[in-house]
Amino acid sequence: MAQFFQIHPQNPQLRLIRQSVQILRQGGVIAYPTDSSYALGCAIGNKEAMDRIRRIRRVDDDHNFTLVCRDLSEVAVYARIDNETYRLLKRFTPGPYTFILPATREVPRRLQHPRRRTIGLRVPDFPIVSALLAELDEPLMSSTLILPDADLPMNDAEEIRETLEHVVDMVIDGGPCDIAPTTVVDLTGGVPEILRQGKGEAVAFA
Repeated sequence: MAQFFQIHPQNPQLRLIRQSVQILRQGGVIAYPTDSSYALGCAIGNKEAMDRIRRIRRVDDDHNFTLVCRDLSEVAVYARIDNETYRLLKRFTPGPYTFILPATREVPRRLQHPRRRTIGLRVPDFPIVSALLAELDEPLMSSTLILPDADLPMNDAEEIRETLEHVVDMVIDGGPCDIAPTTVVDLTGGVPEILRQGKGEAVAFA
């Protein structure tokens, strides 16, 4: 049965953050709130946990995970970024966007798009996530918490616990989130391309 932590969305309790990170380091899968919707997360090097997330969402091996990063300096470790792209990212991070970028060699092959060698990265604007990443000291491997046959992500922690308590190791209750996922922007082609319209305003990239 999953543990259930109520963490303050603006002033996260360090004790609970540390316990959450310990669960991640032990191979756990967590459901956690972000500045868009709730998401599923696990440690970046844990293939078994990643496969568990795939089973929860019923997606195949081609499903793209996102690396959730602390800041742009961490993004630059995992993605190849030129000066123009850096300036664009600086405008829109932190925020509710996922950016598709060319992956560096630091990204495990299983996390890359199998044909394009790209990776999705994002820097959320949410204190709970910032605290988790600071304590974990590496990106979080993540996927939007959209269940099979659902059109929208889950956004209520109590409902998440009732639905997923036997398949995740922890649910972080940080209050209700938006029901919109991130806006996904492909930056690999020279001109930004909106792949999914979510919470982030797409008109800014027109």
